[in-house]
Amino acid sequence: MILTFLLLLVSAVQHHGSSAETSHSSKFQHTSVKEQNGVQDSQHEKVLTVSGDGIIQSPDFPHTYPRNTVLVWRLVTAHESMRIQLTFDERFGLEDPEDGICKYDFVEIEEPTEGTILGRWCGSQPVPGPLVSKGSQIRIRFISDEYFPSDPGFCIRYSLLPVKAPEPERPVIVPPSLQSVDMLTEVVSSFSTVEDVMKYLEPDRWKLDIEDLYKPTWHVLGKSFIHSKKSRGAVDLNLLKEEVRLYSCTPRNFSVSLREELKRTDSIFWPNCLLVKRCGGNCACCHSCFNCQCVPTKVTKKYHEVLLLRYRSGGRGLQKSLTDVPLEHHEECSCMCKDDSDG
Repeated sequence: MILTFLLLLVSAVQHHGSSAETSHSSKFQHTSVKEQNGVQDSQHEKVLTVSGDGIIQSPDFPHTYPRNTVLVWRLVTAHESMRIQLTFDERFGLEDPEDGICKYDFVEIEEPTEGTILGRWCGSQPVPGPLVSKGSQIRIRFISDEYFPSDPGFCIRYSLLPVKAPEPERPVIVPPSLQSVDMLTEVVSSFSTVEDVMKYLEPDRWKLDIEDLYKPTWHVLGKSFIHSKKSRGAVDLNLLKEEVRLYSCTPRNFSVSLREELKRTDSIFWPNCLLVKRCGGNCACCHSCFNCQCVPTKVTKKYHEVLLLRYRSGGRGLQKSLTDVPLEHHEECSCMCKDDSDG
């Protein structure tokens, strides 16, 4: 009887030991499902709708945080027109990095919309400056392994920022003194008054330049004060003949470019174009001629007072003066027959 009792007791002890070993083995296998840094993988994250200021921090901050911890927060703005700003508390300390890399305990910030990591921090390194999300959400991940927890952990304050409207691109403005002759000519020709021209060239002293411009010095008293345009006399013709005359070979207004007319490509004139009388029209009424051309039979030279701009040598800016430019005017025209060999 005693022997039977002892056999039953030994059998029960063996069975209990086998069950405990199985249980221990099962527990060990369960806790061994870890990432490379020894932390259990977690697919769960806490989603927070951000409508104001708040705090994300490690457990027990500012004291030592627990081991084997994975915490993920995804902050989402309540309005698409807002962005999230993260600001680290200066009190920061996690497990030190290995070879300069945060492998074990760290806090990481991710931009979910682009799938990019904005940064990973550990040890006692200086905290980053404020971080602003590019989209309407941002993710914070905290991981600690089973070794060497530290203090004080981390604390991140979050707040909302309105989206700034993109500033329009401002065109690069080149000062007049650095513009090419062609560029400055194009700009100056767009102004309607000489005052506008001088304001553009010298915004701070354009009024003084205007006064200097009209001082009666020798280089501004030109022939334009002596020679004036001659007006055409009235012609007593009937209406039909007048129409023929107007659309035949007669002097008429033509606009000419001063730089081209005077072959002064190194200078800038304002106005850059002037009206002159030049022969034009057709010579359809020529008799017995196959090559009849409208040519001037009387040419006069008239002087026109204009604003002249020239670059000074040595990069000393622009020289501004009033000057007289001579231009040919056709006063009388006639249809003349040209031989084919002359054409």
